[in-house]
Amino acid sequence: MSDYLKTALYDLHIELGAKMVEFAGYDMPVQYPLGVLGEHSHTRENAGLFDVSHMGQAILTATEQGVNIAELFETLVPGLLLSLKEGRMRYSLLMSEEGTILDDLMITRISNDENGLERLFLVVNAGCKDADFAHIEAKLAGKATLEIKDRALVALQGPKAADVFSRLIPTSATQAFMSMEFVDYKGIDLIVSRCGYTGEDGFEISVPNDKAAAFCKELLSHDEVEAIGLGARDSLRLEVGLCLYGHDIDTTTTPVEADLLWAIGKRRREEGGFPGADIVLKQIAEGVSRKRVGILAEGRAPAREHTEIFSKAGNKIGEVTSGGFGPTFGGPVGMGYVDIEFAEIDTEIDLMVRGKARPAKIAAMPFVPQNYYRAPK
Repeated sequence: MSDYLKTALYDLHIELGAKMVEFAGYDMPVQYPLGVLGEHSHTRENAGLFDVSHMGQAILTATEQGVNIAELFETLVPGLLLSLKEGRMRYSLLMSEEGTILDDLMITRISNDENGLERLFLVVNAGCKDADFAHIEAKLAGKATLEIKDRALVALQGPKAADVFSRLIPTSATQAFMSMEFVDYKGIDLIVSRCGYTGEDGFEISVPNDKAAAFCKELLSHDEVEAIGLGARDSLRLEVGLCLYGHDIDTTTTPVEADLLWAIGKRRREEGGFPGADIVLKQIAEGVSRKRVGILAEGRAPAREHTEIFSKAGNKIGEVTSGGFGPTFGGPVGMGYVDIEFAEIDTEIDLMVRGKARPAKIAAMPFVPQNYYRAPK
């Protein structure tokens, strides 16, 4: 028996023939009998169902009326939360005083509680959740309380995700991208967000643990839906240039170095007011010495994480942080950090793979188009 934590869907993964691996302290499915390549392609063409229950879910509630929860949480992140309307969500970064990234997370403004206290719904990464929640509680002590939600979380992703999900919940067909709705489905209280980390349209659905397996079986009963593991989840996010915390961003990287300036709102760039703001704003004004870039290698073999990057003159200039084969792209794709003078698109570089220099070039991301839902005009 494994000593790793198990999600509420563990038995279902075993029933579906998943190959299980350790990930962020959990026993998680890396692939199913369809295989990583088949699962990746199925998600791009149809709809894939992912177990992401290992991630942390919590509700942050102001301790008293009159406390502006968005203004309060802006003291921890550089995102624009004051303008966030009820039911709308935003990607942001939990920042350290050194201007580096403690985690990336999703923040949603939800309705006030029964006492009129303002609330946010937070979703953080699995490997960081204990540290994140402790950090938030310590920083906002006396001003807000954090209620950690022990619920399953699944992602239904792909061009046919909305068609399938609207058969269960008709209103989801026109639910806005980056929005959250609380839905009663056959007596099950669901929290439905239109978002995901594959570059495709889709939903993340928070489900009570005791209802999760039956709910997923209902989704899997639709011909368009297949169970998808961590292997394909990684190749899907890499193809669309999305960072994986602990690999492409961490406590050694700043948002400017990570090319995540879009996550810092215009007002926050002007006013600061978040941890490490002086450092980050100075980098915005003066530049940085390195930057996260996309990388395309010649040939078919991918350059994996920690592959060293060299200039054509033979000097080490960086390192790959994520790399693999992009099935939709049709070749190896990667990202990593290089010295800023080599960060221009089409700059020729070498990747040192097993002692041999392999030609590559700096490339724009995403490598394949992002297909998020846009409401009809």
